[in-house]
Amino acid sequence: MIETAFELLMPEARSTSVVFASPHSGREYSWAFLRRSVLDERAIRSSEDAFVDLLFDSAPRAGAPLLAARAPRAFLDLNRSADELDPALIDGVRRAPHNPRVSSGLGVIPRVVANGRAIYRGKLPLNEAQARIREYWRPYHDRLATLLHEAHAMFGEAILIDCHSMPHEALDAVVHPHGLRPEIVLGDRFGAAARADVVDRVEAAFLNAGLKVVRNAPFAGAYTTQHYGRPSRGQHVVQIEVDRSLYMNEQTIRPSGNFTAFQDVMAGVIAEIAAIGRPELQVAAE
Repeated sequence: MIETAFELLMPEARSTSVVFASPHSGREYSWAFLRRSVLDERAIRSSEDAFVDLLFDSAPRAGAPLLAARAPRAFLDLNRSADELDPALIDGVRRAPHNPRVSSGLGVIPRVVANGRAIYRGKLPLNEAQARIREYWRPYHDRLATLLHEAHAMFGEAILIDCHSMPHEALDAVVHPHGLRPEIVLGDRFGAAARADVVDRVEAAFLNAGLKVVRNAPFAGAYTTQHYGRPSRGQHVVQIEVDRSLYMNEQTIRPSGNFTAFQDVMAGVIAEIAAIGRPELQVAAE
């Protein structure tokens, strides 16, 4: 049993409309869950966005909240809709219209981890899946929705930065316009989740730090960007994917020798992103 669904780091005073969230960095693997799985402890962590919450933990110093999941992604995927239940895993779930995420085993209760490796030997009862959603999914999203509502009430808009990491190999087929391999992928669902100037300024924060950036390929955003992104209502979502090889050893799932230095780089990026949501800068931009 995981004691709480999330960790919330708040600034002493919120000075920006930006909210940071890390739905896939949870690393509290209960003994009961590990016992149910056919995977060893390293394999089951392969789809975790390891240490992303630590990369973004300077957000409160920049005046922004950081919401981080504690439940691991292999246990429950917070970047999926609560109704994306997999009939191949959950006993008693009827087959729904084709959903490629669910069909591939990556529903709200994942059937597989990275490279399609099965987590369980058999099926899970429906009441267990519903309990995970009730105890972990709903509290996380209720808190996230509240943070965005508060930002909108305080600043007239809300900007959600959805923080993720990606395997280095995920970028093998992606070509940067200048022939350079990208290190950051920004997802805004091709403009549907955030206003163009917001995404431009998020991109500029990474470019100013010397990082190579592409948009929407191979990751344009999933449930969080689709559900919360309402630019016409002043609510913007930008998904960030960071190449794991920049800060960790992907084989051992440990921070690399470059972790602290990259964390410092990210602190500068985070401060620049947080500045996007400061009222004085919004007035100046107008």
